[in-house]
Amino acid sequence: MVTVIGWDIGGANTKAVFLCTENGNVEELRTLIEYFPVWKSPEKLSEVLLTLKEKVSGNAKLDGVGLTMTAELSDAYQTKREGVNHILACAAQAFGGVPVFVLDVDATLRSMDVARSEPLSVAAANWAATGWLVAQLVKTCVVVDVGSTSTSIIPVVDGRVSAAGKNDLEKLMVGELVYTGSLRTNVAAIVSSVPLATGKARVASELFAQSGDINLVLGNISEDEYTTETADGRGKTRSEALARLSRVVCADMEMLTEKEIVQVAKYVHVRQVEQIAEGLSQVYSRVRSLTSAEIPVVVTGLGKDFLARSAAESVGVDEIIDLGELMPNNAVKASPAAGVALMAASKLEGRVVKWTL
Repeated sequence: MVTVIGWDIGGANTKAVFLCTENGNVEELRTLIEYFPVWKSPEKLSEVLLTLKEKVSGNAKLDGVGLTMTAELSDAYQTKREGVNHILACAAQAFGGVPVFVLDVDATLRSMDVARSEPLSVAAANWAATGWLVAQLVKTCVVVDVGSTSTSIIPVVDGRVSAAGKNDLEKLMVGELVYTGSLRTNVAAIVSSVPLATGKARVASELFAQSGDINLVLGNISEDEYTTETADGRGKTRSEALARLSRVVCADMEMLTEKEIVQVAKYVHVRQVEQIAEGLSQVYSRVRSLTSAEIPVVVTGLGKDFLARSAAESVGVDEIIDLGELMPNNAVKASPAAGVALMAASKLEGRVVKWTL
């Protein structure tokens, strides 16, 4: 029997997936997602990791840890190199003598020593964990993983991740990274103007409201799923989200009706779907040139139903597959952590571990 935790350490959210495997099968799964803005307290990261480790694994003795990250991009660090090395140091402190395997951009697990010596090869590699995970289930596809902050679009061809970009900059250029997400995207980064009953209004370039407010108002997420802090520090009720959205056009709830604000939310949502669809279309057409097989789109992440699926429908893809129908649904919102956990378990077992839950 092998017990592991897969970690996806993000700038805003840290995700942990605990797996217990035996004879190439997953026997037990636990998932934990914690909002922790690294840029506010980077010195507390090791403490957070230790606390989450105890929460998700209980008293289980760990055989290994799989780790991937995106937090190195946080402006708590001057460079990605500094960020990676700090995150690895915190992981080493939190996990003690447990072997730690760090994912690189080629979907390969590296030792801590190698990761320290080649920090840019393990920076922002979490998409590779999701791609590897899906490649075990669907041999040729395009994965659309919409998280709280950004969207990864991952091509898989003949059972292997076939990314054209390896780092964030390259991926932004080829459509494989779209920096828009389900909760934390500034509305002003999605639209420059919105239609109102009296005409079109330009939006204020301020962090007055974010995509979490859009999705809460439209019923795409619950208050509990709005896991990040709000733009104004107030609560996560629908009325508070409506008030934040009214400020996007320098108004308030006395100047705009609820119906008008809901229409603004619907408009912004459509524009955000278009942002993702633009990247998906770029990647999908490239994969189409590499194979004659049908190419389904696999949707995952918090925004899989209301952003990823809508984007795939607008592009007109061959088929849309919900990753939650192929593996335990509670791991879908933490796909990179689930992927790197499965990779670590497979390494320790000496064979590819498969979902049986």
